[in-house]
Amino acid sequence: MAEQFYTVASDSETTGEDKSQPSLPDVAIGIDIGTSKCSVAVWNGHQVELLKNTRNQKGMRSYVMFKDDTLSAGVTGGAAKENAHEERDILSGSAIFNMKRLIGRMDTDEVVQASKTLPFLVQTLGIGVRPFIAALVNNMWRSTTPEEVLAIFLLELKALVEMHLKHPVRNAVLTIPVAFSRFQQTRIERACAMAGLHVLRLMPEPTAVALLYAQQQQQLMHDNMGSGIEKIALIFNMGAGYCDAAVAATAGGVSQIRALSGCTAGGEDILQNIMRHVLPNFDSLYAGQTVDRIHSMSLLRIATQDAIHKLVNQETVEINIDLGNGHKVSKVLDHSEFEQVNRAIFDKCEKIINQCLVDAKLVPEDINDVVLVGGCSKIPRIRSLVLGLCKKEISYKNIDALEAAVSGAALEGAIASGVNDSSGSLDLLTIQATPMNLGIRAYGDSFAAIIPRNTTVPARRDMLFTTTHDNQTEALIAVYEGEGERAEDNHLLGYFKITGIPAAPKGTVEISVCMDIDAANVLRVFAGVGKPQGPAIPPFIEVRMPTLDDGHGWCGQALAKMYGKTLDLAVLPKKLQP
Repeated sequence: MAEQFYTVASDSETTGEDKSQPSLPDVAIGIDIGTSKCSVAVWNGHQVELLKNTRNQKGMRSYVMFKDDTLSAGVTGGAAKENAHEERDILSGSAIFNMKRLIGRMDTDEVVQASKTLPFLVQTLGIGVRPFIAALVNNMWRSTTPEEVLAIFLLELKALVEMHLKHPVRNAVLTIPVAFSRFQQTRIERACAMAGLHVLRLMPEPTAVALLYAQQQQQLMHDNMGSGIEKIALIFNMGAGYCDAAVAATAGGVSQIRALSGCTAGGEDILQNIMRHVLPNFDSLYAGQTVDRIHSMSLLRIATQDAIHKLVNQETVEINIDLGNGHKVSKVLDHSEFEQVNRAIFDKCEKIINQCLVDAKLVPEDINDVVLVGGCSKIPRIRSLVLGLCKKEISYKNIDALEAAVSGAALEGAIASGVNDSSGSLDLLTIQATPMNLGIRAYGDSFAAIIPRNTTVPARRDMLFTTTHDNQTEALIAVYEGEGERAEDNHLLGYFKITGIPAAPKGTVEISVCMDIDAANVLRVFAGVGKPQGPAIPPFIEVRMPTLDDGHGWCGQALAKMYGKTLDLAVLPKKLQP
């Protein structure tokens, strides 16, 4: 059967359709777009059902193949049997993958820099703009963007779902990593819009798992006529691209996220580490993407990936591969060597788990269940590390590690669509939390957090600031998200100016900045001038964040260069606040 050519609508086109199309009463689907694999599920009226592609797969490879004038995505099962020939096709330079790692990132990002060794073209200028990526088509590099690649993939996934359900699909709930910035979230939403999907929710992956866990605990309570005693679960999720942890307290179908933490560390990083370990001159050998180098790199990648998978069940594994041009690899790899090479990644895993426990104000003995999900949760060192930190012998067994996130997303899709279930299976509620601090730049490039991480959503917080210069009549409000103490260490979401500040000595004018996150996770920032001990001076400014499109890296530097500290604000000490 000939491959179908897909046309992706532009943002302006989808915006018009959004306004004209009536909302459909159908149940929203749940989508888990993994760095390596993707899955989709829907509430079928009785339970969550994972949909299969034409090759009977629930997990579909996350890639898009560019060949001649045709495009095809991994939804159709292009690498179903994952034999060497099909895998080489994916790694031939003609396919773009790892889009979840690349989307919404600047070319100065260390994740983007590490992606330059992938078997397709990733170019950077190092100035804080979107990286240039391209696929090899007929010996020419064809440029694209992570958003476009994701949209093509989602378009094919949407067609698959509509074929199963036999009706159009409009709404979706997608899972995202905890470490995703709001800018990356807008990019995901844009890709969905280009594919004709409306995003009802973007759920952090461990939050989706927590919802599934809450449903199971509720069912156990009903079956055992229990009283709904609160149970606390630590959820650890590690896939190919990201690592997340969460602490969730569950009782009576209600799951409250007490702490979230995440980082960019996953199976891709483990794979890169092992490739460099078995081939010490990896970086010099594969500097620059020629056809021969891409072919050689694909051979190494396939052999290394296979070895890592075998190490899950074997004590040692042998890697023997002829890379061409006189380069060969012959290496025996054991568990201790594997763990030593990837020690930094395991340290990151340990850090986010400990951070969750501290933020939730818990000790390991308070944890009832440890839920391990994601493909990398099968790695023995990962399992022993997480269980050891939580002082548990075994993990929670009633959740499929590869299906948990998408199942939780499908549950949320049914709940958000207003589906009623007579059995009570959908009488669920997840109280979400903010994964990162939200605040503004204050005097001296410091970061003033207005909404701290792990604040329950919806949330509304305000903070009083004051001028830093005599007769200052304007102030710059630069909104950031992240964990850094300095503003420049965080994600710049947007900025605006307050004008009309009454001329007065520095430190005497009050400027109120309020941040509001609604139930749909929309962030709005309000700011305006107030009189000390008195009413506000209208008008206030309301801005929905993020406001930036591309160039959010150099934009912060440009603001600093243009204004310096002339429009800075300082946090008003609490003792001076009314």
